Amino acid sequence: MKKFLLSALPVLALMAAPALAQSAPQIKFTSVPNFPDLPEGRNLGEVPGVAVNSKGHVFVFSRSNPAVAGPIFGQAAGELFEFDADGKYIREIGKGLYGFAEAHSVRIDKDDNIWAIDKGSNMIIKMTPAGRVDMVFGRRIEGVAEFEGGGMEHPKPGEHLPAAESSYRLPTDVAWDSKGNTYITDGYVNSRVAKYDKNGDFVKSWGEFGTGDGQFRTPHSIVIDKKDNIYVGDRSNHRVQVFDTDGKFLRKFQIDVPPDLTTKSVNGNTPTGERLTSQIGAPNSLCIPPDNPNVIFLGESTFPGRVFKIDLNGKVLGVIGKAGRKLGSFSGAHALACPSENLIYVAESSNWRVQKLILQK
Repeated sequence: MKKFLLSALPVLALMAAPALAQSAPQIKFTSVPNFPDLPEGRNLGEVPGVAVNSKGHVFVFSRSNPAVAGPIFGQAAGELFEFDADGKYIREIGKGLYGFAEAHSVRIDKDDNIWAIDKGSNMIIKMTPAGRVDMVFGRRIEGVAEFEGGGMEHPKPGEHLPAAESSYRLPTDVAWDSKGNTYITDGYVNSRVAKYDKNGDFVKSWGEFGTGDGQFRTPHSIVIDKKDNIYVGDRSNHRVQVFDTDGKFLRKFQIDVPPDLTTKSVNGNTPTGERLTSQIGAPNSLCIPPDNPNVIFLGESTFPGRVFKIDLNGKVLGVIGKAGRKLGSFSGAHALACPSENLIYVAESSNWRVQKLILQK
């Protein structure tokens, strides 16, 4: 991995950076304006999830739907929309669905089944291409659970309770290997990866809260390459960890490309010092394009808010964008969909939008 001494990058003196930093070229791109085309009078809320099916249709999981009754924690926030490749609105999927409470991500499997991951209901919901619920993983807390003493125990801040086989606390993402096994990142509390077979039966899980190899602090995203290597975006540990299908730790890597320090954070104070260092390259999202399975696109946390093109060993091949509110800049890529190496959809929570990026070859 090509690296340069920090002494050659004096701008990094403004932060407590690692001893070495990566360097990479900017990738030129165009962000398609006015994408997608919503029905008249409608807007997206925060957009944590985006996915693309075999037809090129784009699925957007948005924290919106203010009219939904029966909120779980405050106002329910989850609508799933489908658009064609040009952004034309097709339909809403699962309107008012019981498991939609706080949208987190959406993925499409090889058979075009739609998987919605909702961290408010603690559920992963598999739907057929027609939008009919086919399988559910986890269970939302009942409204009467507090009075009956039932439901999952809410952890205290900083507390990490033991995980159950098939119960979740704020799950984040899902992926599949070549044999049809399903892997779910159980991210904000349980700090693990859960594995199910092709029939939806629990197989095993691995991981716990911590900073060591095979431990996690917010496993936020997951993808699997053609050789069934599993890449887990361990966001708060500022790294990607790689495992085999049995959960055996194989390797890890970090992204340490210096940011543009003239940019500002979209939310809160612009981080400096150790806080900035921990956010550089922190993997919000991961995506492997099917036409080039030897590269991964990695979306950074809210600030510096960039997208990286890397190889399977973590070498940075290029950098896309920077933090900001205007088209072509990002609030952090919470989710990525990459139907090809030169076409990427970026879901942004803070900017309430999906951007369609066309990369220059």
